[in-house]
Amino acid sequence: MAENRARRRYAASMNLLFDSFWRAVAYCLRPRVILLSVLPLILVIGLTVGLGYLFWDSALDQVRRVLESSAFVNNGWAWLDSVGLGNIKTMLAPLIIIFSVTPIIVIVSLLVVALLMTPVLVRLVALRRFAELEERNGASFWASAAWSLGSTVLALVALVLSIPLWLVPPLVLVLPPLIWGWLTYRVMAFDALAVHADAEERRILFQRHRPQLLVMGVIAGYLGAAPSLVWASGVLFAAAFFVFLVPLAIWIYTLVFAFSSLWFTHYCLAALHELRCERRPVQTAMVEAVEVNAAPAIPPALLE
Repeated sequence: MAENRARRRYAASMNLLFDSFWRAVAYCLRPRVILLSVLPLILVIGLTVGLGYLFWDSALDQVRRVLESSAFVNNGWAWLDSVGLGNIKTMLAPLIIIFSVTPIIVIVSLLVVALLMTPVLVRLVALRRFAELEERNGASFWASAAWSLGSTVLALVALVLSIPLWLVPPLVLVLPPLIWGWLTYRVMAFDALAVHADAEERRILFQRHRPQLLVMGVIAGYLGAAPSLVWASGVLFAAAFFVFLVPLAIWIYTLVFAFSSLWFTHYCLAALHELRCERRPVQTAMVEAVEVNAAPAIPPALLE
């Protein structure tokens, strides 16, 4: 009996996963969602351009100085010159800076979407699909911000500690997506449930749907890694293209995270609705039992 119930629950969770995926894709095509994805982009681009204006030249000089002081790198450059690929060394320092800054841009984009876009997207989904779902306000804005910041710090610590394992070829393709997936599901699922679920419901849903939520986070992590190719292509082709490709890559990051937010919102609110439907008959039966078994009231006259 319990095994059949668990099997049905698993099948329902998988159906919900795919249903929420296609709903999120459809919502991303809405003009309102596209406009919302541009607003955080302005903030992220301003931060990127400002840091680049202040630190790009000095960072580039510092990286080149470190590379030129390495005998191993100099031997590699000599070999590239001998085979006619000496121009590649001019691209190495910018690539190092770009791929070093990319994780920071990803984290900033995630936090911007989580703190600014997610509440709006949750309200949009709730009004269109779950207008009758009660808002129990299980977490405030500051609690959500603290949860996101704490999860980000834990993910960064795990990422740094796992760097030595990246030397093992299979693990470099597994560990970073798992860490980003864990971070994404922690942040997105919490924010999706912050307004409508109380603390107990959120704990139950996290425990019951953790495998599906982690899969969603990993997929979102892989999607978030794809725009890195845009960053690299800007350096490989031409500096002029790089100026246009960097904002494009940041916008893709933001849109990917907006899709992730919509995916988690559709999934979590539907799962919350199902949870309350499951608990409603039990709660009704408990109320009826209390009413039937309640002792009759003592007349006030007998108490005098």
